[in-house]
Amino acid sequence: MKPKLVVVGNGMASIRVVELLLEQAPELYDISVFDGEIHGSYNRILLSPVLAGEKAVADIIDYPPAWYAERGVTLYRGDPVVAINRFRRLVKSQSGVELKYDRLLIATGSLPLMLPVPGVSLKGVIGFRNLEDVETMLEATRQLRYAVVIGGGLLGIEAANGLSRRGMKVTLVHRSDALLNQQIDPAAAALLRATLRERKLELRLNAQTRAIIGRDRVTGVSFDEGPDVSADLVVMAVGIKPNIDLAKKAGIRCDRAIVVDDTLQTYDPRIYAVGECVQHRGNTYGLVAPLWEQARVCATHLAQFGHSRYPGSVTSAKLKVSGIDLFSTGDFIGGAGTEDLVYRDPRRGVYKRLVLKDQQLVGAVLYGDVSDGAWYFDLIKSKTNITSLREHLVFGKSFCEAA
Repeated sequence: MKPKLVVVGNGMASIRVVELLLEQAPELYDISVFDGEIHGSYNRILLSPVLAGEKAVADIIDYPPAWYAERGVTLYRGDPVVAINRFRRLVKSQSGVELKYDRLLIATGSLPLMLPVPGVSLKGVIGFRNLEDVETMLEATRQLRYAVVIGGGLLGIEAANGLSRRGMKVTLVHRSDALLNQQIDPAAAALLRATLRERKLELRLNAQTRAIIGRDRVTGVSFDEGPDVSADLVVMAVGIKPNIDLAKKAGIRCDRAIVVDDTLQTYDPRIYAVGECVQHRGNTYGLVAPLWEQARVCATHLAQFGHSRYPGSVTSAKLKVSGIDLFSTGDFIGGAGTEDLVYRDPRRGVYKRLVLKDQQLVGAVLYGDVSDGAWYFDLIKSKTNITSLREHLVFGKSFCEAA
C-alpha cells in the first residue's frame, strides 16, 4: 500500500509541490488535497487583472478539478481541514471527512489584515486576497458608486486601479506620504503619484483612518485629520498575516508563522509546510517566487531525493497595473558603504536607481522601463562583480553587452 500524503490548502505553493512531486515520483504517494475554496487552484497574482477587466476568471484557473482526477489526486473542494491530530496522524475536515496521513503538507497561506477601527465589521468592508473578494468587488462596481481603498502598497494600488477602471469613483488612502514606501524610493513614488492622479484617482496620503462610518452598511470613512470620504465599498489592503491557527492548535511549533528548516520540514518530521504560512530563518514571504523555490525543495524531499536546501530568497516587486511599469528588488534604499547610479529621462517618464556595494549590485528601482528588471535581479542573486559593467550598467543589459 502506498504511503498517504495529505495536503492542507490548494494554493499556488502547495499545488506546485504536488506537481513537481508527481514529475519526480509519480507512483510514490496516495495524494489527497483539501481546498477551502471551490474553484480549484488559481493564479492569485492575476486577481488584479481580473478585477480590472483584463482577464476572465477562467483565464487564471491553472489547475481545474479535472487536472487532479487525471493524475489520481483526490480533491476535496470547499472543505477545509479544521483539525490535525498529530498523535493519530489524522486530519479532519469541515464536512467530517477524516484521513490518515504518513506525510502532511500544510499550505494554509495568509489572511488579510483588517484595521482595528470602529465599523470594520460593517457590510461592504472587505479584504483583497481571493476570488471571492474579487467577485464582491465586481458586484459592487455594477451597483455602487464610491469606493475607498485603504493601503498604498501593491495590492491597494491594483485594487484602486481596477475599481476605477470599472467605473467607480475611488479614493486611495495611505498612512505614509509616499505610495509603495516599502517597495520603491521617493523619486519613483513621486512619478507614480503623478500617474495615478492623471488616471483620476483621489489620493489621501499621510492619512490615519479613524473609523468606518455606517449603521448596517458602510457609508463613509473618517480620518484623524481632514474631511470624511463617502464610500459604498471599503477595501482593506494594509497587509497580510500568516494563517497559522490550525497549526498552532495541533501543537506545531510557530513563531510569527510555522517554523521550518531548510528542507521545509517542521519540528514534526512527518509534517512539511510551504508558502505564506511559513517562517524560514526568521523570514516570511508573500511573493510567488520564494514560494516556488520552497515548493521545489519540499517536493524533492517528499520524493526522497533529499539533496536540496532552501537558503532563503531575494525578492522583487512588480506592480500589475496596465500602463504603469514599476519594478524593485534587493536593498533599493542603500546605506553606509553604498553608492547610487541614477538615470532620469523626464520626457519618457523613465527613472532608474541602482544601488552598489563592494563591486556588486545590491538593489534596483525601475520606473517607466522595467525591461532589464530580471537581469538586474539575477545580478543581485548571483552576487556578480559588476566592475567591468559599471560604466554602462544603468543603461541595461543590451547596452552592456554591446559595450
